[in-house]
Amino acid sequence: MTVARTICLGFLAVIAVGTILLMMPFSTSNGTWNDLIVALFTSTSAVCVTGLSVVDPGTYFSFWGQLFIALLAQIGGLGYMTTTTFLILLIGRRFDMRQKIAIQQALDRPGMSGSAQVIRSIIATTLIFEITGTFLLLPAFVPEYGWSKGLWLAIFHSINAWNNAGFSLFKDNLIGYQSSFLVVFTITMLIIFGGIGYQVILEMYLWLRDRIFKKKYNQIFSLDFKVATSTTIILLVIGLIAFFCIEIRNPETFGSLNFRDQILVAWFQSVTPRTAGFNTIDIGKMTTAGLFITIALMFIGASPGGTGGGMKTTTLRVLTSCTKAILQGKEEVLLYDRKIAISLILKAVGVLVASVATVILATILISLTDPTLDFIQILFEVVSAFATVGLSTGITGSISITAKLILIITMYIGRVGVLLLMSAVLGDPLPTRIHYPEENLLVG
Repeated sequence: MTVARTICLGFLAVIAVGTILLMMPFSTSNGTWNDLIVALFTSTSAVCVTGLSVVDPGTYFSFWGQLFIALLAQIGGLGYMTTTTFLILLIGRRFDMRQKIAIQQALDRPGMSGSAQVIRSIIATTLIFEITGTFLLLPAFVPEYGWSKGLWLAIFHSINAWNNAGFSLFKDNLIGYQSSFLVVFTITMLIIFGGIGYQVILEMYLWLRDRIFKKKYNQIFSLDFKVATSTTIILLVIGLIAFFCIEIRNPETFGSLNFRDQILVAWFQSVTPRTAGFNTIDIGKMTTAGLFITIALMFIGASPGGTGGGMKTTTLRVLTSCTKAILQGKEEVLLYDRKIAISLILKAVGVLVASVATVILATILISLTDPTLDFIQILFEVVSAFATVGLSTGITGSISITAKLILIITMYIGRVGVLLLMSAVLGDPLPTRIHYPEENLLVG
């Protein structure tokens, strides 16, 4: 079995186990057997760290059901190979070459050396951020709900924020905390760092360590770090300004708030489409322009190596750099004075084309199964599922069973990755030494 098939089947196995657990009577608040579609949809959404839900998790599921959702989101955020490898390390076994290759492919690493150390670093980073997030959220939840429930709310939302899952135990998601600086700051920071990638966090840590302990500064940031951080900052700033300017006259989202809360809400709305799924406003009441900007940000998504989905920030930068090179009449694509290999350019184009094709196909199918829905609502739901975001205009629970199954497949494709799934189905591409003659073609 190829590495790609191992990863894809591993995610399916986790989804299946999660579905069985969520179907059990002890997982529902009323103590009855859960509906198969509800359990399957919720399990897929959790493992694919999406956050779309056909029911209210806070009232529909019992504590055990909510715990299973959190655990599934944790496994989905870490990734199947990372989780299984960590379990192998816990029981003291050494992993073979196949597992090293799987880790390399799953984390998109350049080499296989130090795989065990990388896994330990990822687990440690995850625990540090999630525990920190839990402690920061306690002052917001404990005074209102008491220690036991307040602690669980803090743990649950910290896990979901770090893993960019977006499940919330509040009926209105986080709308009730839209003016809470503590909640907005904590959730958005967890979302950003969770989605920016473990390699970026590690490089940032090494740089800060050298500065704090006044060591000789020799840290050279990688191209991944420069592209991921700069693109993330640019998109966050653009999103903040765009949402503030567009929704400020909408009394149902921003218009009725004071200036401070408008900034907080605009900032949160700029962060959450980066595959997080939390919301502090009613998404269904946003303007059409606001919905389209959200769709664009969702489609771009987070950075490689993180817990988020989407097309990825690096893919966007490679494609925009290609466009820039063409407009400048250059034959090489450059990023921060580094030449981008043609193989990476082809991969970026492949990701874009396959992603667009998946979104178009899913949108057409749901339009046929649920013709009464608005196009913008369907497109929003599909992009949210594919980019593993979890934001919704409010139609998830009311769509047909067929449409729900389409969204389940879309979430799965978005989580494992289009190219990895195609590799699992078609097999690894074979290298060729055959070169064909070159010929011009009219383009554009």
